[in-house]
Amino acid sequence: MTPAARVAAAIAVLDAVIAAARSGGAPADRLLADWFRTRRFAGSKDRRAVRELVYAAIRACGPVPVTGRAALLRLAAGDAAMAALFDGEGYAPAPIASGEPVAEGGIAPAWLAERLAGSDVAGAEAKALLDRAPLDVRINPLRGDGLPDLPLCGEPTAAPGALRFPAGTPVESWDAYTAGRIEVQDSGSQLACQAVGAQPGETVIDLCAGAGGKTLALAATMQDRGRLIAADTDRGRLSNLPPRAERAGASIIETRLLDPDREAAAMADLAGQADAVLVDAPCSGTGTWRRNPEARWRLTPALLARYTAVQARLLDIAAALVAPGGRLVFITCSLLDEEGADQVAAFLARHPQWRAAPPALGAGTPRGEGIRLTPGTDGTDGFFIARIDRP
Repeated sequence: MTPAARVAAAIAVLDAVIAAARSGGAPADRLLADWFRTRRFAGSKDRRAVRELVYAAIRACGPVPVTGRAALLRLAAGDAAMAALFDGEGYAPAPIASGEPVAEGGIAPAWLAERLAGSDVAGAEAKALLDRAPLDVRINPLRGDGLPDLPLCGEPTAAPGALRFPAGTPVESWDAYTAGRIEVQDSGSQLACQAVGAQPGETVIDLCAGAGGKTLALAATMQDRGRLIAADTDRGRLSNLPPRAERAGASIIETRLLDPDREAAAMADLAGQADAVLVDAPCSGTGTWRRNPEARWRLTPALLARYTAVQARLLDIAAALVAPGGRLVFITCSLLDEEGADQVAAFLARHPQWRAAPPALGAGTPRGEGIRLTPGTDGTDGFFIARIDRP
């Protein structure tokens, strides 16, 4: 493919990404994979170039662009060499017309940028949300002691047992990954697991386990001793956990599939029994834009309100599972106060006998009754982490 043809291809993919963002369709990475699957003529360099153009355009546009072409014109406005590729020759996009629409820049749609600013995420801190994320791994002590033999030297992070590599490092092809010696996990996520303080022999519940990344980290902290329940309403994601647990050498994990809105009934047999309950609640994902920049085009005020309602409900369900003297750890990968500090304050108002005990993580900034990690300050995904103790 010529450079101009790559630009035209990126425009076509962006049109699909924009349509999916408006309709709640497939994410950008899946749309890219589908596009390449039907175009075998695109070589590896072509695929890489088109992908980089697509994500560069997504990051450059704040609100949802009108078209993929408008998004690429946003990039071309600051790149004369790219603008010259719009010449209409062969497979090149049509020449740029005077007054043609160009997508707006910015961090996010205006309403969302205002919400972030209201949560003290603005300026350089906000811009860091759209940087490209590195790749972090967690060393798994259940498959051996010490540092595993790796093809590259990783950089230690604030999370104990974490190593950082450049984005795109093919760690899943490494022998250490196949043997279960390492797991891909952002350092912020690892620190969130550290906040649980899980101990060998305890009963721990991961109430929103998803595919189980945090569950595996908890199993390692517990030295594979005790009882660890991984629950979720997503059958597809939860089904990924057993083979991952086998590779990681984690035998104490029990999976439990929940029915949406009936979680309390499904967990009733565990009422008042857990030493710790982790609530990694569904949220807006504003802290993960480095990995999923088009997510900011999908969020709406109504959807955000639904997330906050679910978070409050899950916190109350989790509270009923905690044993006297136990702890509840609330996590969201969001930097919005309504999904973090405000949510914990509302919980404490509903449960005045409980007490906040912000965890000491060696990273992060106090925010309300919890700790906030950000890409700009901590180099991690964005997280809000709070620990609340039951008397």
